Amino acid sequence: MRTFLLLLGLVLLGSLNTLKSQTVITWELLKDVEFQEVWSEEFQAVYMVPKFGSKVKSLDGKKIQIRGYVIPVDVLADYYVLSANPYSSCFFCGQAGPESVMEIQLAKQYDGLRMDKIITVQGTLRLNADDILQLNYILEDAEVIE
Repeated sequence: MRTFLLLLGLVLLGSLNTLKSQTVITWELLKDVEFQEVWSEEFQAVYMVPKFGSKVKSLDGKKIQIRGYVIPVDVLADYYVLSANPYSSCFFCGQAGPESVMEIQLAKQYDGLRMDKIITVQGTLRLNADDILQLNYILEDAEVIE
């Protein structure tokens, strides 16, 4: 019994360290960015180039956790976006800015990620200011935890 309790304590301690190594962030924090419109000759269109603020820059490459609404972009390709808002009022419908969405690169496939389902995900945040074919916020090795 004593050995069991000791092992249980070690497992719980390890779980706490894992939780501490992640930063829980909000969509409000991700608003620490300004955008400049730039013309793309290649795409013959204007796109928004982000200039990330210091709060957001400090999260680049860090393990984070965030909650939001699922937007399935291409289910067959396992391509999902997390949004601060439901689909009807999200960035893609012109109701919010590009700082309100995040590309989710899942570490494994999850069933049940349907439109507007609220989930919490964790992964490594990567800031993207260069590739206009991807979103500005990308969550790599993402895992659905709730």
